Amino acid sequence: MTHRGSRVLHVGSLSRVEGEGALRLHVHGGTVTEARLEIYEPPRFFEAFLRGRSYTEPPDITARVCGICPVAYQMSACAAIEDACGVEVDPAIRDLRRLLYCGEWIESQTLHIHLLHAPDFLGRPSAIELARTHRTEVERGLRLKKAGNDVMELVGGRAVHPVNVRLGGFHRVPARAELGPLRETLQRALEDAWETVRWVAGFDFPEARTDADLLALAAPDTYAIESGTPTVLRADGSRSSFPVREFTEHVTETHVAHSTALHSRLDGRLHLTGSLARFAISGPRLSPVALQACAEAGLGDPREGAVCRNPFRSILVRAVETLYAVEEALRIIDGYEPPARPHTEVPPVTGVGHGATEAPRGVLYHRYRIGADGLVTEATMVPPTAQNQGAIEDDLRRLAQDAITEHDLDDAELTALCERAIRNHDPCISCSTHFLDLTVVRTSGPTAGGRHA
Repeated sequence: MTHRGSRVLHVGSLSRVEGEGALRLHVHGGTVTEARLEIYEPPRFFEAFLRGRSYTEPPDITARVCGICPVAYQMSACAAIEDACGVEVDPAIRDLRRLLYCGEWIESQTLHIHLLHAPDFLGRPSAIELARTHRTEVERGLRLKKAGNDVMELVGGRAVHPVNVRLGGFHRVPARAELGPLRETLQRALEDAWETVRWVAGFDFPEARTDADLLALAAPDTYAIESGTPTVLRADGSRSSFPVREFTEHVTETHVAHSTALHSRLDGRLHLTGSLARFAISGPRLSPVALQACAEAGLGDPREGAVCRNPFRSILVRAVETLYAVEEALRIIDGYEPPARPHTEVPPVTGVGHGATEAPRGVLYHRYRIGADGLVTEATMVPPTAQNQGAIEDDLRRLAQDAITEHDLDDAELTALCERAIRNHDPCISCSTHFLDLTVVRTSGPTAGGRHA
C-alpha cells in the first residue's frame, strides 16, 4: 500500500490506561520524520505546595502523587529527609521498609502484567475480555495483586496511600505473630508468581531494541529496591555510577512545547529506567530462584552478561521481578525480629538531602532543602515517567518506521502497534495517558512554494 498526500488519523481513546495524552507521527514520503508523545496531564504542583510545610510531612503528602505506587514516593521522601538530617535507621526498620516496598512491587507489577499488558499479546481489547478467554490467568493475577495489597495493609496500615510510614520508620511495627497469616498468603503467591513467569514466557514477542542508556540503582549484595547507587549502562556496554546527591547534575529536565511532562537527558543522552534497566544492572544479584526463572523465561543468565533491550519483553522481566519480590518478602518475614523502637528520632537540621528508590517503573529521585525552622524551603521530584519520555519517543519513531517500511501497516494497525509500545515501556505512562489522539500526517512531493509538505 502506498500513501500519497496527507492523512490525518484521530484515535478516540487508548485502552487500559488513565490520564490524557496523544501521539503525533509525521510521515513524509514513507519516512517517519517526527514522533511526539504529547502528555496533557495538568501540572499538580506537588513541589510547590511542599514548600513551607513541616519537614515531617513529605512522606504523607507525596504518597498522594500515585495511588498505585505510593510507597515509592514515601520511601524516597524519607530517604532524602533523613539524609538531610544525618540519620540512619536501624537495620530492622530497613528490612520492614523493604518488605513494604516488596508489597508494592507485587501489586503494581501484577496489575500491569495481567490487566494492562497481557491483553496486547493475546489479542484482547481489555482485561474484561481477557477474562472471558483466560479466566484462570486473570484470577491468578488478582490473587497475586491481593497478596501485595495484604503486605501493604499489614506493614503500611492500608493498601492505598499507607498511613503507617513516618520519618525514621513507622508509627507501629507488627508483632512477629502477625506475620504468620501473611507468610501463608505469600507462600501461595510464590506458586502463582512462578506460573505467571511460565505463562508470559509463552507470549509472541515482536522484534525491537532500545539503544537508550539504562539507569538503575545498584546495591552491593542485593537487587536494589529501597536504596542504592545510581548506575548507568551505556549503549556501548560501558558502565559508570555517581552519588545520589549528584543525580540532577547528570539527569537534567527540560520543558518541551508538546507535553506538560518534563523530558530528561542523562549526561545529554536519551535514557531509560525501569525493569529493563534493573535487570541489566542488578540482574546478577537476583536470588537463585529468580535466576532460575530468568533461564526458564528465555532471558538468559545476567551473571554471564545477559541484557534485555527489547521493550516488548519487559513484561518478562516484570514477571521475574514479581517472583523475586514474593520470595524476598518471605525471606524478610522468616528473619524478622521486631525492632526495639518503631522509629528512629529524626530531629530537623538545616541542610539539603537526597534520596532515590526503585519504583516499579524506575528510579524515583527526591531532594529537599530544610530551613532552620524545620520547614521545607525547596522540593524536587524526578519521577521515572519524565525520564523515559524521550526514549519512548525515539523507540516509537523507529518502531513506526520499521512497521511502515517492512510491513506497510495501515493507520489502524500502526495505531495498535504504537499503543502497545507505550504500554511496553512504563506503567506510569499508561496510567497518565487515558485519551490518545493519534495524528498521522503522511506527505509526499513538494508544496506550491517548492518545499516538501
